[in-house]
Amino acid sequence: MLLLVGLGNPGPKYAGHRHNIGFMALDRMAEIWRATAWRQRFQGEAAEAVIPLPSGGEQRVLLLKPMTFMNNSGQSVAEAARFFKLAADAVVVFHDELDLAPGRFRMKVGGGHAGHNGLRSIMASAVGAEFRRARMGIGHPGIKERVHGYVLEDFAKAEEPGVEALVDACARATDLLAIGQDELYQTRVMHLAPADKFNPRQANPGPSE
Repeated sequence: MLLLVGLGNPGPKYAGHRHNIGFMALDRMAEIWRATAWRQRFQGEAAEAVIPLPSGGEQRVLLLKPMTFMNNSGQSVAEAARFFKLAADAVVVFHDELDLAPGRFRMKVGGGHAGHNGLRSIMASAVGAEFRRARMGIGHPGIKERVHGYVLEDFAKAEEPGVEALVDACARATDLLAIGQDELYQTRVMHLAPADKFNPRQANPGPSE
């Protein structure tokens, strides 16, 4: 089993927020890979899918959207990982990333949380810090004091095509993620959704890496 986690906050009032881009990615994966219906499980919404692999065979995956609110995401992720007896390298977390320009995408294993409360919660859980991170760039508002409000705002209309492209690319390339080819997955995502097609609102785009 491979555990694919999308971070966000539950409920319609949060659905379009930058902080919820992880939820958006998993919803698209569920659609493309014809996952089972979402159901309440592991303090979240979970669905299962079977992904055909490039070299033949298939990989069973669990898609998980924690319903604990962002600050307690680790409770849900740890419960699912414990149930399936998964090591950290079988857990991939999709999340918004302030330190990447809007539309940029990077894979990473381990590291700090950079103030992201969802990552902080997972790191503090039994999963630990060495899980795989799918970092979806949303840019930075430029001022630290604006960060909280910025991530809890809806994407601007001008940003929506870029968001849709990035979310779709993350979903379509999942077969590479399933075989542990994180660098190839990153390359494929950025090929399918070039960052220069993302039209951000007026904000500091953040570092490119």
